Amino acid sequence: MRQTLGVLLPVAAALFVSSTPLAAQDTRPRTRVAATKPRPSSMRVPEADSLLPWSQQIATREQWLSKRHEMLLPMMRRHGVGMWIVVNEEFHDDPLSQYVAPPRPYTGNRDFFVFIDGGSEGLKKFAITGYTEENLARFFDAPTTEPRPPAATLRELYEKFKPATIGLGIRGTRGQTRSLGYDSYRFLAETLGPDAEKTFMSAGELTQEYLDTRIPEEMEHYRTAVKVTEAIVKRALSNEVITPGKTTVGDVRRALFDMLWAAGVRTWFQPDLRVQRATGDVATSRGFLAVAPEGTVIERGDVVHIDFGISYMGFDTDWQKMGYVLKTGEKDVPAGIKQAMANSNTLQDALMKRHSRAGRTGGAVFNATMAEMKERGIEAMIYSHPIGAQGHGLGASIDFRSALRSDTTAQNSRLRSGSYISIELNTATAIPEWGGKKLFVMFEDDAHLTENGFVFFRPRQEQFYIIR
Repeated sequence: MRQTLGVLLPVAAALFVSSTPLAAQDTRPRTRVAATKPRPSSMRVPEADSLLPWSQQIATREQWLSKRHEMLLPMMRRHGVGMWIVVNEEFHDDPLSQYVAPPRPYTGNRDFFVFIDGGSEGLKKFAITGYTEENLARFFDAPTTEPRPPAATLRELYEKFKPATIGLGIRGTRGQTRSLGYDSYRFLAETLGPDAEKTFMSAGELTQEYLDTRIPEEMEHYRTAVKVTEAIVKRALSNEVITPGKTTVGDVRRALFDMLWAAGVRTWFQPDLRVQRATGDVATSRGFLAVAPEGTVIERGDVVHIDFGISYMGFDTDWQKMGYVLKTGEKDVPAGIKQAMANSNTLQDALMKRHSRAGRTGGAVFNATMAEMKERGIEAMIYSHPIGAQGHGLGASIDFRSALRSDTTAQNSRLRSGSYISIELNTATAIPEWGGKKLFVMFEDDAHLTENGFVFFRPRQEQFYIIR
């Protein structure tokens, strides 16, 4: 996904029935009015039946939380963080809250999740919240039955443990690592005092390792999320949604939203479509193929691309696939267009199988892969990014920016075994059937790192989805 444009938040379907008595002068029958349209079963992909109900999602993620807390103390020590404070603001959630605390709503004005290196006592954990929540007692130390003023509790913890450093969501390079607001910062500084403020440091490196480290139990659920993502995109790039000469880009985008709603999941960015054809100019944006206007009618002979992802179980997916609209009389995709896809598959193989290994920097993998493409005569671009807890996740990226960074020895610049990545890339190929005009075949597939390189969660696309 190249740009985050919006968020869709599906809500539960409900019927509203007016209980107001009929006026004496109006005896016409009243009908029930649907305030929120129920999810249409025809838009639900069968793969969505494997998704867990929300209550089971919470229970499963809380099991993961216990294991994540067990990993935290060594991480804090590696990054020199004596106390880590995550601040959650009401209606302005910190992106870390659902990963350091039970994934439940927090609306207590300003809530604090505090992790302390207690030395021989091990990791000490405290939840200082505006409302009592019994589930916190399973994950945090010494919970109180009645919330106390947070300032007093924070001061007591600081005085008791005297941490040498206090890690906060400040001075980071990404949104997840610079999430602390100004007023929350001032509250902490004034509450803990000037000596404590001198120890404030960025928790960015700790946050990166924490969010980029996967546990084995997560994999089956992420695979399910990817499977649902794949099913929705396959349907969108089919005659179930597209009628050549009639369906617009906007129609397909709205169908994607409806399929999200029917599946009971949300997305973390607005679905995008790109349309390429033999005639006309190719519009670009920021060096990439531009998103097609919603009014664009999908015609025969078009190559259609979808960029789409879902959010489920605290994970995001990111997915790009290609479809071809057969011309009248065509039985198959033209050979030149097939070769364009084969070139992108070759680029995937080079990056994933031949050059990616745990411990290598993203920049080194990028440079080696691009050098191979140059030898093969394939025009390529690579802009792969970590994924998992967020669609644009933290960890080592493999892209044109990573090759330019000077900090190539840092732990978080290196591929981490087991981490998830969105393999996002494209190739440009001259198409003989289009008079030599170039076709961009853009792929994005979620994968995980093994000792033999990256492995896709779902089989990759090697043939165009065909719209007849």
